[in-house]
Amino acid sequence: MGRPMTGAIQDGVARPLTAVHAAGYTKAALRGSVFDPLGQARGPAPPLEMKNEDTPEEKIRQLEKKVNELVEESCIANSCGDLKLALEKAKDAGRKERVLVRQREQIASPENINLDLTYSVLFNLASQYSANEMYAEALNTYQVIVKNKMFSNGGRLKVNMANIYLKQRNYSKAIKFYRMALDQIPSIHKEMRIKIMQNIGVAFIKTGQYTDGISSFEHIMSTSPNLKAGFNLILCYFAIGDREQMKKAFQKLITVPLEIDYDDKYISPNDDPHTNLLIEAIKNDQLRQMERERKGMAEKYIMTAAKLIAPVIETSFAIGYDWCVEVVKASHYVELANDLEINKAITYLRQKDFYQAVETLKMFEKKDSRVKSAAATNLSFLYYLENEFAQATNYADLAVNSDRYNPSALTNKGNTVFANGDYEKAAEFYKEALRNDSSCTEALYNIGLTYKKLNRIDEALDCFLKLQAILRNSAQVLYQIASLYEIMEDPNQAIEWLMQLISVVPTDSYALSKLGELYDNEGDKSQAFQYYYESYRYFPSNIEVIEWLGAYYIDTQFCEKAIQYFERAALIQPTQVKWQLMVASCYRRSGNYQKSLDTYKEIHRKFPDNVECLRFLVRLCTDMGLKEVQEYATKLKRVEKLKEIREQRVKSGRDGSARSRREGSGSGDSGGSAKGERLSAKLRALPGTNEPYESSSNKEIDASYVDPLGPQTERPKTAARKRMDEDEFADEELGEDLLPE
Repeated sequence: MGRPMTGAIQDGVARPLTAVHAAGYTKAALRGSVFDPLGQARGPAPPLEMKNEDTPEEKIRQLEKKVNELVEESCIANSCGDLKLALEKAKDAGRKERVLVRQREQIASPENINLDLTYSVLFNLASQYSANEMYAEALNTYQVIVKNKMFSNGGRLKVNMANIYLKQRNYSKAIKFYRMALDQIPSIHKEMRIKIMQNIGVAFIKTGQYTDGISSFEHIMSTSPNLKAGFNLILCYFAIGDREQMKKAFQKLITVPLEIDYDDKYISPNDDPHTNLLIEAIKNDQLRQMERERKGMAEKYIMTAAKLIAPVIETSFAIGYDWCVEVVKASHYVELANDLEINKAITYLRQKDFYQAVETLKMFEKKDSRVKSAAATNLSFLYYLENEFAQATNYADLAVNSDRYNPSALTNKGNTVFANGDYEKAAEFYKEALRNDSSCTEALYNIGLTYKKLNRIDEALDCFLKLQAILRNSAQVLYQIASLYEIMEDPNQAIEWLMQLISVVPTDSYALSKLGELYDNEGDKSQAFQYYYESYRYFPSNIEVIEWLGAYYIDTQFCEKAIQYFERAALIQPTQVKWQLMVASCYRRSGNYQKSLDTYKEIHRKFPDNVECLRFLVRLCTDMGLKEVQEYATKLKRVEKLKEIREQRVKSGRDGSARSRREGSGSGDSGGSAKGERLSAKLRALPGTNEPYESSSNKEIDASYVDPLGPQTERPKTAARKRMDEDEFADEELGEDLLPE
């Protein structure tokens, strides 16, 4: 019948429109349907199927996530220093992890348990126990990990257990666990094995097993040498007294490679701007700082080892130091040789061999400027202590000229100028030292003393208050502040600062007596007595304190209690008759006439020409009706007559000289302290004592803090050496470190 026509219907089936069928044209279009090639008429897609959070698998995943978060929070809290919170988080993580394990066991086989999570939870919990010093709990938790064979590397945690035993000073168990951990760690982990062996060596040193410690450290130095092992090896040989091995160990120590770049790397070889920028950028970066720290640690170990072995490796410490210096000069630590030489001078000082110390320091006069400045500063300090201010000035000038930016040299130069009385110029040197190093507390202290000498009280007070903010609880600074407030006539503030002072040094007799004096001036006798008595208790040889206490008991009509103080004063000053007269007077006033008479007789035996003693003897013998009255009366007349003859000869022979002497003695009397005059006035007021009693000391109370040995003169602080650790040289007078860098 031929080809059917397109779109024609034959046998009930329409011929397809083959050319346009793919575009969506169908026979339905012939029936009036809408053109919808994208199927939009079917409506939106059905919504996604909601996840069922109630399924056991989903609950386990959420709980696992929560446990991980708790472990992380615990670690973060530990790094921030909040150890209690870290432990709480670790415990919470442990509780939730146990719940998680039970849920997994209920719905799945045990093989599906997350061992890594269990290990991290237990390990973190043990670490937090250890950080909180709960060592028993930490050991139990580590034991759980170590005994579980499912944790492949759990045996390595025996190192941590050994560390805990070491903290508990259970050294035998620590060594045992270190060795067990060493067996668990494969040989490819070389660095870890070396560290464990080093810990074993330290534990042997703690137990005094130096031979075993030597074996450990020798093995380390032969396989992977490091500074700590080398230093500990020297300590072990020092402990057993092996001189030759000490030398060999020291040579090994200085050959340990530091694995750092030296300063040549940071010097530009040309003027290339890009190279200069790069060098400037890396000159002080974190890597460079780490290199400096490592080099500083190496120098510290070498210096300490040299100071330790130098006195014992040879017949004398000087030869030992010379050997160490030669060995150091042959290494790449050449600059340490000069420091060792200076340390040699310090050792001479400790042995009181000042001549050798000075000679050793003088050897540095021709060295480079840094070493020359340090040696000249020390020499200036030594001559300053010996009051040889001319020599001290010369070496202070040399130190300043060698290094104008050395604050110690400038401070010592200021001290020499201060000693010569040029306070303005001294202040300039101290200020320059502070400009070069704002942390030079000696310079700031000395500026305060200088302003005090110049009577610039407000500026001096400002200096010492600044110093107080830096040096908390410094006894010298506290005393200077109290002294300045006393000068400013503010006794309340002075008392307040002195109270702070005695809280720092409660046994300082001078500070206690000063408090008593201030309370006495304020009229508070009871408080004054308390502090004077405390001062006497700590230092019972201060005449001023003894005199005040004796006068106090006489004022309060307790003469028998005053006797012990005047007797002590008589022991301290046996040539001063007034103390013995006061003892006899106290016996007389308390009604013990026989004891008083015996005391006066003893005084007359020692001082036969004392008029006052004879007068009291005459009076007592008369009152008691004794026969000796005529004898003592005759002696009294003879002594008085001799006294008159002497006075007439002096008056008739040398009127002019006598006049000048009277003026001089008048000026000397006026120089006595107000405290002495006040106490003497009390003694003069006693009945029957019609001759003046002068104070035992005419010197003014010095305005400087002193130790319990009594007041000393005020001197500026000498520059302190900042970096000498336990081997610093301390001046016994000022109680501070005095050797500069």
